[in-house]
Amino acid sequence: MRAELESLLRARKLDVTLTTTAPWQRRSADDLAATGVASLDEALGGGFRRGHLSEIVGARSSGRTTVLCHTLGAAVARGELVALIDTFDRFDPASAAVAGLDLSKLLWIREAGDAARALKAAMLVLQAGGFGVVAFDLADVRPPALRAFPFTTWLRFARAIEGSETVALLVVSEHLARSPGGVTLALEPPPGMSRARWAGTSHRARLLHGVALRPRVSGGR
Repeated sequence: MRAELESLLRARKLDVTLTTTAPWQRRSADDLAATGVASLDEALGGGFRRGHLSEIVGARSSGRTTVLCHTLGAAVARGELVALIDTFDRFDPASAAVAGLDLSKLLWIREAGDAARALKAAMLVLQAGGFGVVAFDLADVRPPALRAFPFTTWLRFARAIEGSETVALLVVSEHLARSPGGVTLALEPPPGMSRARWAGTSHRARLLHGVALRPRVSGGR
């Protein structure tokens, strides 16, 4: 009876709740969403874990937007749809396209600094399902506004994608939240910033080239 139940749970991808095997022993390539950046995927153990909330943390010029675009682009290259909730309308489609992101596979929700509206939009997208990666860019939201969100907000995010194929990503300037199986990918501004070059010419966020990312991963592995 137990074996039959476990088989049914695995068929519906709910076996993450089983305790007969440790999570890191159950993990397969299908459980992970690679970023497409070899050094990051190595640090992440293969990529961001599906069905979990993770975060990309970094100050400006640390490479957080570059990592985001590569992660979205890698998902699209696998045939997945992706979504970005852009709280301050800073996303630069031209630079993202140069990084290899097929914009026709991207749902881009643009806000004008209204974090509460952006939060509602992000929850609706997560609940709708069908996306390989859903990113919520909160990098420029002031800390007091972030702290105004109830802590249960992030529990609801994690719950909305639990057992699914979706990776939920928060893009933030400092640690905010992750699910138990998610990770914090912290990026530090690399040395030699004077040698870095920006891609794109618009007033929006652009991508750094010519520098090595310096990731630090915690949680979920």
